[in-house]
Amino acid sequence: MNIATFTFNGFSENTYLLYDESKECVIFDPGCSNPTEEQELVNFIESNSLTPVRLINTHCHIDHVLGNKFVADKYTLKLEAHKIEELVLAAAPMSSQIYGVPYTPSPLIEVFLDETQQLTFGNTTLEIFFTPGHSPGSLSFFHKESKQLIAGDVLFQGSIGRTDLPGGDYDTLIASIKTQLFPLGDEVRAYPGHGPSTTIGEERVSNPFLV
Repeated sequence: MNIATFTFNGFSENTYLLYDESKECVIFDPGCSNPTEEQELVNFIESNSLTPVRLINTHCHIDHVLGNKFVADKYTLKLEAHKIEELVLAAAPMSSQIYGVPYTPSPLIEVFLDETQQLTFGNTTLEIFFTPGHSPGSLSFFHKESKQLIAGDVLFQGSIGRTDLPGGDYDTLIASIKTQLFPLGDEVRAYPGHGPSTTIGEERVSNPFLV
């Protein structure tokens, strides 16, 4: 499984595109907020002859949903996320006003995901983990064979997701990391919603919020 990273919008949000030899791909958290960023995503998809088959939000804070409408319309995809995130997504118009960010309303969540399921595309299967704390319905996605994790805004290099937004809770977030992510193994590489990738092992021993 391959992971392509795009850093979009004024929040420097990481959008991830996962694909395998089947040429099917999944788009996680499209944060593309203007035509230039949208074209960057499209160019990669077209130059690699990929077919987008799923649109996923790890959670629905404004910086992660700015490109939902574009991607859903461009590739005729339904938005998938945890059901709890419906309330977070509904707050996106207010968040756009607070932060002064232009926002084209996202489609509603049509496919509900949770930790009892797996996410599949092409020849790839991802395990789903419920990792609330930053956002009440945050999900993380793990590819066991390659030991790669799409972590959303749960775990960052040297930091963790903020917990002062509605629905956030510090103790819940720490518990999510320690009970859901740490057991995956120190060699697992985590791809966060902001900043560079890291490993579970690195964060276990050096992250000031977790040691």
